[in-house]
Amino acid sequence: MFMEYLLGWNLPAVLCLLTGLGLLVFEMFTPGIGAPGILGIIALIASIVLRADTLESGLITFALILIIIIVSGAVIFRSAAHGRLSRSSIVLNDSISAGSTSLSSEEIKAMTGREGTAVNMLRPAGNAEFDGIRLDVVTAGELVEKGKRVRIERVEGTRIVVKEIKQED
Repeated sequence: MFMEYLLGWNLPAVLCLLTGLGLLVFEMFTPGIGAPGILGIIALIASIVLRADTLESGLITFALILIIIIVSGAVIFRSAAHGRLSRSSIVLNDSISAGSTSLSSEEIKAMTGREGTAVNMLRPAGNAEFDGIRLDVVTAGELVEKGKRVRIERVEGTRIVVKEIKQED
């Protein structure tokens, strides 16, 4: 029965299968679901349709494709995490530790209420300078023009929320 199944493959079905699998493996290295992934899925569906003489052969083809995709995905992701692929330039191995920032969370929390100047336009994120220290800040949603005075309203983890200081007339 298995030999009969293998002999049922024709050239267009094999080409669709190999093209679809190749495109899906390529898609594993690119972010999101793009054209290669969509075209790969279409090619795999075409290979199933071209091979399926009966419902049984169509289900066998679908199961084989699913197994091949799962196994190749597991091998690629394992290699990206621990194997040869993890040492290549395609995988980002840099990380940011909590101690690598210029200020500790206690120092940032102690800056609550401090006033400074917006270094660039805050839309709503940007940079502001407080006593010579430049920090990444966000507003509560409003836009603040460059050079305007701002005050640190609160600190939420690494997020520093500021508010524009309105000049009294």
